[in-house]
Amino acid sequence: MMLVEEGRIGLADPLSRYIPAFRKTTVAVPPPAGAAAGSAVSAVPAKREITIRDLLTHTSGIGYGEGVAAELWKVAGIQGWYFADRNEPVAAVVERMAALPMDAQPGEKYVYGYSTDILGVVVEKASGLTLAEFFQKRITGPLGMVDSRFFLPPLQKARLAAVYAAKEDGTIERAGDRGTGQGDYVEGPRAAFSGGAGLLSTARDYGRFLQMLLNGGELDGVRLLGSKTVELMTVNHVGSLYEEGRFGFGLGFEIVEDLGRAGRYGSVGEFRWGGAYFTYYWADPRERLVGVLMTQLLPSRESDLQQKFRTLVYQSIVGPPAGTSAPRR
Repeated sequence: MMLVEEGRIGLADPLSRYIPAFRKTTVAVPPPAGAAAGSAVSAVPAKREITIRDLLTHTSGIGYGEGVAAELWKVAGIQGWYFADRNEPVAAVVERMAALPMDAQPGEKYVYGYSTDILGVVVEKASGLTLAEFFQKRITGPLGMVDSRFFLPPLQKARLAAVYAAKEDGTIERAGDRGTGQGDYVEGPRAAFSGGAGLLSTARDYGRFLQMLLNGGELDGVRLLGSKTVELMTVNHVGSLYEEGRFGFGLGFEIVEDLGRAGRYGSVGEFRWGGAYFTYYWADPRERLVGVLMTQLLPSRESDLQQKFRTLVYQSIVGPPAGTSAPRR
């Protein structure tokens, strides 16, 4: 969105303007009912090109390679969100995605997947920087987020919190060292800067980032975005495509439009999302608060920790409703 403000990227721009391989894409079509097991998946041309806005709202039709055409994505070696173990830039992987069948037509369905990773590549193409360089020069550096980066310096290895895994019996145990367990964030190839998952941070650092958004794009005299840009990011862009209309979805965030439909503590106008290791955050403009829950739990097995945290935060607010002259406590 900083690059949108600068005129380097347009929300309606076709993705192919930055990654030409996406000029013509296809969409997977499942075998007809009654077809023999293992029947080949067919593909049809996409009705239109994928746009930047499609990527920001996860309506590009691109999943994590585990949809109807999962076998083709598996053969191509592109499945799941984890990139830290790859010895090649994310841009190289994204280029190969363009030739594979997508899960839905652009703009017709909410499909969570590689859209944000693709946006990371778009940022690199438009800025001339790696995503790590862009983050440091334009976001984390100016905001004083000193502990936010893609890979941890070896001398800080002891600071990296261990990852735990939830078991079926409700207990947890330390996850293994390989794969997404303890990960490759210290001793991995350090070649893939994933826009979708894998950034390391602290509660203090991420709290500063969220406070910047809550303030309308500014923190401690440093402005990253205009207030109207943040407003555009935090309204519903997808109609009822996300969660059957219980929530809206903006340019990267789940949006609360109606507290009753949401069915949880919060406020209209609140925006939120989370991370791969069960991290969770939200910003509530009405109450002027941000919530940050840092965990290292994968798999989480439907843990209710996030909602309990949210409940504890909101039950502590007492006094007249926000927006009145009387003080909150």
